Amino acid sequence: MRTVSPADTWVYALRLPHDPRAARVARMTVRSVLSGHGRLEVLDVVELLVSEMVSNAYRHTNGPASLRLTALSDGRLRVGVWDTSPYIPAPFDQPPGIRRPPAPADALGGRGLLLIQEYADCWGGVALGEGLLDRGAGKLLWFEVGGKRVRDVAA
Repeated sequence: MRTVSPADTWVYALRLPHDPRAARVARMTVRSVLSGHGRLEVLDVVELLVSEMVSNAYRHTNGPASLRLTALSDGRLRVGVWDTSPYIPAPFDQPPGIRRPPAPADALGGRGLLLIQEYADCWGGVALGEGLLDRGAGKLLWFEVGGKRVRDVAA
């Protein structure tokens, strides 16, 4: 008799207040969750990208944010960050195969674009609540690691 073991999937969610310490709390949570699940191979990348995304949520909105970590059955890890702004920034506004040039050396911002393009396997974003009865539900930005890179597939 053969037994079927369930896929190693799990989900963690964290609600973050509009607080300058939110990025640190998010990094600590990512480190704890991924260490606990033995996902050390993606820990540094996820910690870096989450820090960037949560920092941007704090910097560009006046409301709370949420972090969601999802382990998928094929070994990928999907990370989503929700915030209260409906604006979808680059590179989340384009398919992963389309690469944008990095920010100029003297630019004050724009480094997050390079980080996402370099370290995430794929990414995306969706504005929530747009339409006739827009309730200002914000946006969800996400990325995945631990899978086949989209640019590697295209090559």
